[in-house]
Amino acid sequence: MSDNLLAILPELWTAIGQTALMLAIAVGSGALLGGPLGVLVLLTSPGQSLAHPLSHSVLNGVVNAVRSFPFIILLVALVPFTRAVVGSSIGPVAAAVPLSFAAIPYFARLVEQTLREVPRGVVEAAHAMGASEWQIVWRVLLVEARSGLVLALTVLTVSLLSYSAVAGVVGGGGIGDLAIRYGYYRFQTDVMVLTVALLVTLVQLIQFTGNRLAARLDKR
Repeated sequence: MSDNLLAILPELWTAIGQTALMLAIAVGSGALLGGPLGVLVLLTSPGQSLAHPLSHSVLNGVVNAVRSFPFIILLVALVPFTRAVVGSSIGPVAAAVPLSFAAIPYFARLVEQTLREVPRGVVEAAHAMGASEWQIVWRVLLVEARSGLVLALTVLTVSLLSYSAVAGVVGGGGIGDLAIRYGYYRFQTDVMVLTVALLVTLVQLIQFTGNRLAARLDKR
């Protein structure tokens, strides 16, 4: 191992922890807020049980509008809001704010698309048996689509991992910040290779775990 790599080992562990913190906050926000948003987008769309053109247009427009922002622009645009919320625009917690903003509509769209794959016959059968909308969502849609939802959450996590590396460009911390400070600004190629290899390994682990869990939940 080169002297450069030995020198950054303490910072590397800190960077991994910062990346994990950013992912935990952003993925949690995406799941808790983006999930229900995706369900609402689906249920208010034409042909669904709670179809409401105006509500659907508004919700769909919000999702599309936020998703249309390149993450680096969203990161900069939310600096004033981030400062107001966490008191700073740098660090992993501050970076988690724009990450969460990006995660919520992204996951909402994934949830909507996944739930659309549930056979209409299953939903109609639940309606015929007198199930409420809440019961249909909780006991039919989410249960039938659980494998796809796990894969959607996996896709979200992998995407946010790449976004968290971008956050390092503006002082967000994490593995991306380490790569920029040492691999780019100081021309330490070995550090850059290490961070890239680490990111690739993390993506593989996340994807493998998600695929295995989805396969176990898939009862088809």
